[in-house]
Amino acid sequence: MKRSRLIGLLLLLPWLITFLVFWFFPLVFSLLAGFTDYSLLSRAGMEWIGWDNYRGLLADEDFHSALKNTFIFVIGSVPVTTVLALLMALLVSRRLPGRSLFRAGFFLPSITSMVVIALIFTNLYQRGGYVATLATMIGFVPPEHGFLYSSSTALYSIMAMDIWMSVGYYMLIFLAGLKAIPIELYEAARIQGASSTRQFFSITLPLLRPVALFIVVINSIKSFQVFVEIFVMTKGKFDTASMVYFIYDVGVTTAFQFGYASAAAYVLFLIVAAFAALQFLLLRRRQPIW
Repeated sequence: MKRSRLIGLLLLLPWLITFLVFWFFPLVFSLLAGFTDYSLLSRAGMEWIGWDNYRGLLADEDFHSALKNTFIFVIGSVPVTTVLALLMALLVSRRLPGRSLFRAGFFLPSITSMVVIALIFTNLYQRGGYVATLATMIGFVPPEHGFLYSSSTALYSIMAMDIWMSVGYYMLIFLAGLKAIPIELYEAARIQGASSTRQFFSITLPLLRPVALFIVVINSIKSFQVFVEIFVMTKGKFDTASMVYFIYDVGVTTAFQFGYASAAAYVLFLIVAAFAALQFLLLRRRQPIW
């Protein structure tokens, strides 16, 4: 018995070491660093300053701007992505010619590197690019220097790219949810004379509630952590810096204020946790919310 426990512990040891070194230790260290003035380039070490970093964040305009941009990104992209993913799942779940091709085409951007897609869209958004040409054709005047070089369009252009890239992945999850709904329910509804619209709102949407909850929560967490596309496409310029980019900029690139960046990271953690808890409370209610 003792031998089997020892073997089990030895097998668990690699995971345990990885968890302690790369997860638990950074979490505790950054939590403590948030209460110090620790700088990566300073030899003075860490000095305990209490809540000063958090008070500094309350008065930091760059932090406020990053917080605003992050909320715009989440509130703007999550609902649109969820609705589009559901509509696409409903479309490709029907017995239409070439639906396998459409499924593959919709899902393809999700398995492509974010950096590659960001570079492609950077070219598309440039002055005289395809997006500017298309906007001109429909009567919209594009920004003079391109969509990513204007504070009024840069963040929304990145959001549009992120939605285009993410919607195929969530479509696949909705498609799995649709397949799990018993076909007998629809047959019974048709016998009762229920229209397609009534079937959608009385059967499909209520039974997809757990899937929708999962998609909204994970997409919100992902959107709160948006970084790569902003780093590649604008470097945080033109009012596009997100919370994660602010943390990266303050802690690693310009100021090297690791303590200050750690405090901002924990503020983001609390916001994400509160947002996820709120979504669980709203979407797990028994009464339909649609």
